[in-house]
Amino acid sequence: MRSPQNTVTTPDRSGFVRGRLVGAAAIALAASVAIQNAMFVGVDAPAYGDPIEEVLAWHAQNRVVVAIAVGQEALHLPLLLGFLTGLHGLVGRRGGTGADWSRLAVAAGATLSAVMALYAVLWDGVVLSAGELAEPSPVFQLAWQMHAASFALSLPALGTTFIGAALAAHASGLTPPWQRLLGVAGGGLLLAAGAASLAIADGSALVFVGVSGLAAWLVWLLATGVRLVRGDVD
Repeated sequence: MRSPQNTVTTPDRSGFVRGRLVGAAAIALAASVAIQNAMFVGVDAPAYGDPIEEVLAWHAQNRVVVAIAVGQEALHLPLLLGFLTGLHGLVGRRGGTGADWSRLAVAAGATLSAVMALYAVLWDGVVLSAGELAEPSPVFQLAWQMHAASFALSLPALGTTFIGAALAAHASGLTPPWQRLLGVAGGGLLLAAGAASLAIADGSALVFVGVSGLAAWLVWLLATGVRLVRGDVD
């Protein structure tokens, strides 16, 4: 019979490896979104309120840039859902009150993924139509306006995802208090921008409220990812 004194306790290696994978997904997602946005610096991309003739001309000349950006959206979907479901698993293993918040984050993330899929499909339609048209058609304009509306609707979906993930991670001891504050503040900015979605889709400068929330999301993802990869959690 084995005595209790001789029992060897092995560390939970599976949980550690899972945490590192979830952290790597968060870092990869933050890096890809940052690169995607950086591609449009200096290329004079049209705003949603610009004349439709300028929108057509820009997309006819920048097909490759849009193709890369849409391809990155296809990468963001598995990274986002993989991170959120992985985080939900980590939170569930640690117990506590974070599980409800992580379920909210997963549900909101699924909604965000659906909206961004529509956003990408419409953007593909815009750039494909631009190569065939000499001047804007009503269908082209409608596709561009729906693309803009999809982006505007993605802001509150991202805000809800951000708040749920930040509160879940903090409640489970995965992140420090400043990241919870960043999540609530950044998510709140995204929700506020979402309330003005019609104005944003029409080209309002209120889009920069949402951009500020997006920047906070990327900082939170990067900080959380680094902590998980390093195993630096309570």
